Amino acid sequence: MGKKSVILAFCFLLVLALLAGFGGGKQKQESSSSAKENEKNNESTSDFKVTLLGTGSPVISMERFSNSTLVEVGGERFLFDAGRGAAQRLNQLDISPGMIDKLFVTHLHHDHVMDFDDILITAAVPDPRGGRENNMQVWGPKGTKDWVKNTLKAYKVDIQVRKTVEGASGLDADVHEFKEGVVYNENGIEIIAFEVDHGPMKPAVGYRINYDGRSVVISGDTTYSENLIKHAKGTDLLIHEVVSVKHPEEEYKSEALKNIEAYHTTPEQAGEVFKQVNPKLAAYTHIALLIPEEEAKLVERAQKTYDGEVVVGVDLMAFEIGEEVKVIEP
Repeated sequence: MGKKSVILAFCFLLVLALLAGFGGGKQKQESSSSAKENEKNNESTSDFKVTLLGTGSPVISMERFSNSTLVEVGGERFLFDAGRGAAQRLNQLDISPGMIDKLFVTHLHHDHVMDFDDILITAAVPDPRGGRENNMQVWGPKGTKDWVKNTLKAYKVDIQVRKTVEGASGLDADVHEFKEGVVYNENGIEIIAFEVDHGPMKPAVGYRINYDGRSVVISGDTTYSENLIKHAKGTDLLIHEVVSVKHPEEEYKSEALKNIEAYHTTPEQAGEVFKQVNPKLAAYTHIALLIPEEEAKLVERAQKTYDGEVVVGVDLMAFEIGEEVKVIEP
């Protein structure tokens, strides 16, 4: 090949490379625009959003942290239970513990409250997202005052040091114990507590959150409960616990397993609850299983009596409450 041919070939390849570059740049730009559009579409436009922070039980799991639910409504944040890992899940949502100042407790089993101290005291850690300025507000049934008092007593030295050294605020808590009824009613947000049946753990409650004609019900831990059905009727989203310690056709292997299932809700019982409540969407949380999840058939067993939509919650699954209930996968 002569020198002239080599130069021509080089020029030809250079032109091709430039064209490819422009094309690639255009493709990259289109891809970037598409990504931005998807991000925009995934942004929440609802002023009533629920996120399952933890959908598990006392069983230790890296996939399902213990029970905790975040409700963002009317510009405010409410935390319902603070189970294992709640602070970490909040952080995944870019919410620091110091940005939480309202906690509602369903009952005092450890898997529903063990992250309270983390959320309370980590507010002292300097965080550019903001810290808690005033006391944490805690609502719960009888026994909540003693639990909070003893938790604060256990961390007395730690809390005092952080106040002195870091000038931290928001490390104390005001407790509002209640009986069944309206327990919060501000800025158009109404929260109703109602008793449920969690066996020997008494009292135990569920909550209904009402706002602008929409509502969400959180069952707490309970077996089949007529009182829950009464308070949940007509709700948009029913978040309900579920348990399966064995296959339906099997016998109980111990009295302890029989008791565990007796104090919680089986998928068949959940189906009966969903049928009578008739929510727009039913979602499982507090998924307590001693058999593999795929074998538990949580949805299929409920839909033997209920023909509506049921979803099995996972950590960080969210729901937007509007005319319909939109499920946002994590």
